[in-house]
Amino acid sequence: HQLYGGDWENRFKQELLLGVGGIRALNELGIEADVYHINEGHAAFLNLERLRILVQEKGLTFYQALEVVRASSLFTTHTPVPAGHDFFDENLLRTYISHYPERLNISWQDFMNLGKFRENDPGEKFSMSVLAVKMSQEVNGVSKIHGRVSREMFHGLYEGYYADELHIGYVTNGVHHPTWTGSHWIDLYRKHFGEEYLLHQSDASYWEKIRQVPDAEIWKLRNHYRRDLIDYLRERLTDELTKRQENPMLKLKMVDALDENALTICFSRRFATYKRAHLLFSNPERLSALLNNQQFPIQIIYAGKAHPADGAGQDLIKRIVEMSRKPEFLGKIFFIENYDMELAKKLVRGVDIWLNTPTRPLEASGTSGEKAVMNGVLNLSVLDGWWAEGYRPHAGWALREARTYVNQQFQDELDSETIYDLLEDEILPVFYERDNGIPKKWVSYIKNCISQIAPHYTMKRMLDDYQHKYYERLIRRSKDIRSDDYQLARDIEAWKSKMRAGWNHIEVRRIAVPDPARKSLDLGDNFIAEIELKLNGIKGEDLGMDILFGQKEMDTVNKIMHKEEMKMVDSAPGVAKFTCKIPMEKIGVYHYAFRLYPKKE
Repeated sequence: HQLYGGDWENRFKQELLLGVGGIRALNELGIEADVYHINEGHAAFLNLERLRILVQEKGLTFYQALEVVRASSLFTTHTPVPAGHDFFDENLLRTYISHYPERLNISWQDFMNLGKFRENDPGEKFSMSVLAVKMSQEVNGVSKIHGRVSREMFHGLYEGYYADELHIGYVTNGVHHPTWTGSHWIDLYRKHFGEEYLLHQSDASYWEKIRQVPDAEIWKLRNHYRRDLIDYLRERLTDELTKRQENPMLKLKMVDALDENALTICFSRRFATYKRAHLLFSNPERLSALLNNQQFPIQIIYAGKAHPADGAGQDLIKRIVEMSRKPEFLGKIFFIENYDMELAKKLVRGVDIWLNTPTRPLEASGTSGEKAVMNGVLNLSVLDGWWAEGYRPHAGWALREARTYVNQQFQDELDSETIYDLLEDEILPVFYERDNGIPKKWVSYIKNCISQIAPHYTMKRMLDDYQHKYYERLIRRSKDIRSDDYQLARDIEAWKSKMRAGWNHIEVRRIAVPDPARKSLDLGDNFIAEIELKLNGIKGEDLGMDILFGQKEMDTVNKIMHKEEMKMVDSAPGVAKFTCKIPMEKIGVYHYAFRLYPKKE
């Protein structure tokens, strides 16, 4: 019943219960889904159980069953680094599911290979994410950048292909708008957008109506939620400090210092080291000068938890608490314990700036800043995860996506100085410049934020994306492959079996390509190539061939400059001839390669 805790064996049992137990629970309830969406590798064992049912109860072979499972599975990865995925020792699989290979009619080694990048490597552990990828027709990350990172992370499974060619896409995470948006904001939206706006959350035209709302009405609401947050924090801090038997003078100084009118910045999330919670403390002297400027008061709220096994994350929390007790920061920086949904809701509604400083590109998506947007809170974040797509000028602030330094310490120093500059030169002047008590420019930023960003990061938009990008075609594919007693699965596996049997017997009879030693190609010339193959039993219509061009960096081609499918021309029986004619439109030295692959329309 606990998400965190226990050892790897306990983790394995949790995931076995989630995956296998989940399918058995659905079967007991009489629910047969068209599509199975695996969120993170934790649930990947569900497809082992689906395979078992198809083999033992439906009479399919393992590879036929695999076609059925793949055609109806979507895997969403939420993790941006290989170390974040679950890997299990072989002995755990032998202990708990040694019977599965026999039930699937495959060998133990073939079973273990389902979870390995490098098949037959005894030193590689069993990866739940690899299992999920191998058993899913569709795979996606949870932001545009994370889609790219995921392609790079899994491209080892697709030998002969570059990462940017892979089918792994993305759907950027969204948040449940009615849950995370304050009730007074929802009342305002209903009043000005129309009662029906909740049914059309992803329609930006509704949100544009925020521009007609009087500035005073928006600023009154922002003040209300900031005041509500400060009242809540005073009570919560008093309780926390009393329970810990803290010095009463310290308690009074901290609680009394909370200011309902000060610019309030929040850093609130899981305290993993890549989140860089320490960043603001890179230059304590400059931070102190900012926080003790009486003209432009600032208060910073930290909240969150570290994984129980993450000692470095726990050390970060300890350091922040220690810094908050220093005289120059006392009553300016607060750490709130026991982070939970109640506190999270108060924060995303009540602060003015939502701060996020992940190490690039380790933020898969992030959603806390999306929740803040729904409440007119402005983001100050690295252009990573969702903010790389969501950022709009004059609707928040951004630190550039690209790294300037390889050295992480130098990058941290640069990013912290950038944040200080933004606070000093842009954020504070805009927040504290008032016209009849209203910061007109700040409110214009809020209106830009709500109109240009909010509609694109609701759960409604996210579900629409999943439906249009993945669910609709997977549903069609799932129904097709199950029809006529799984005949399509039987046909596909028969074709693949024939291709596997004959693949290594294909012979290259002739290669005709330009000879650069005799004559280099000029701009406007055509690159003409012809490849002739002896097929030895395979049909020419079952083959495709690409030609790829690239330039070497450090003796390796890392990126494709041009790719083109070659044309198959008529030839003698048992022979296939592929040709291409490509005009040269760029100067330079290019390397090229031919890639043969099985192809079935």
